[in-house]
Amino acid sequence: MGMEGKLAPWFAAHLPDADDVRVQGLDRVEVGHSAETLIVTVSWRDGGNVQQGDVVIRVRPPAPGLLEPYDLKRQFDILRGLDGTPVRAPRALWFEPSGEVMGREFYVMEKRPGTVYERGFPPALASDPARVRRMSESILEQVAAIHGVDLHATGLDAVGDGKGYLERQLEHWSDQIGRFQRAPLPALERLMDGLREQRPEQCPMATLVHGDPKPGNFAFEGAEVTAVFDWEMADIGDPLADIGWVEILWNMPGYPTSAAGALSVDDFVAGWEQLTGIRAEHRHWYRAFQSLKMAAILFVGGQLFDSGHSDDLRLMEMTNAIVPVTRRALGELGLDEDLDSGPVTPREERIREVKARLAP
Repeated sequence: MGMEGKLAPWFAAHLPDADDVRVQGLDRVEVGHSAETLIVTVSWRDGGNVQQGDVVIRVRPPAPGLLEPYDLKRQFDILRGLDGTPVRAPRALWFEPSGEVMGREFYVMEKRPGTVYERGFPPALASDPARVRRMSESILEQVAAIHGVDLHATGLDAVGDGKGYLERQLEHWSDQIGRFQRAPLPALERLMDGLREQRPEQCPMATLVHGDPKPGNFAFEGAEVTAVFDWEMADIGDPLADIGWVEILWNMPGYPTSAAGALSVDDFVAGWEQLTGIRAEHRHWYRAFQSLKMAAILFVGGQLFDSGHSDDLRLMEMTNAIVPVTRRALGELGLDEDLDSGPVTPREERIREVKARLAP
């Protein structure tokens, strides 16, 4: 029985008033390197009428993954909590924890309309600065809405109280690097030490933190955000962590926020302060802090490639950014030491092996 044949009875059990439930068009969405995202069309009979609609399935990635430990249930619970709030997150529908249907746990959510611009955008958009500006403002409004969610009213206070968020995050990303470290990494190790030495008191207001609010995780219709995606790193904690992440990615080529007309980073931060009433202090530290997270994710991806857990050449290519990201982060902390990076990219023999195997 194919995957569609296994999913049909599962959906039928969750649509008890529907007859002749069928699942079609199982297509993989290739964007991203963590959870698998699948789009399916579910059709059924309601009396004499045939109904159908598209839904999205998020499947837990096989271990070891890029973002471990991977808590799919927490993502589902956060999306459930956001239903009815101003945050335009997809509505979570059902969670399947057993792994018996698809071999791994998954959840189902609604398919939101809109287009994601992550790897470039059309010339018509790039030449429309008024539209680009409104798109960047709409991102700002959604980031502020995330940080304005009432944790108690939504039940999201059950996720955590946010205390010690920065300390936990520093330890987490340091541990992620340590998972695959095979030799000294002087520059990254100095960055980790510098972040601990200069760590400020975290923001006194604990909020929902998205964890990855890059412009490529927002979908648009026209100039308005219709959906906010990828809640894998969401938590309760310090909202300034999200601001630091936005700052280091805002002007990345391929995002609409890098086009003429977009809010500047400083304008984004000022607008966020006005909407949330929170002051964005210690911005240089948060940029360095989030640069460590980026470097850690890139490093883990590269080492998954190096160790044979993945043959995805994109993971290898992305490790080329680790050195400049680390250097910029050290500069943010005033640590302009000339330190060796150590082995942060996959071994050349492994790269040659994979390229030879994948060659046509």
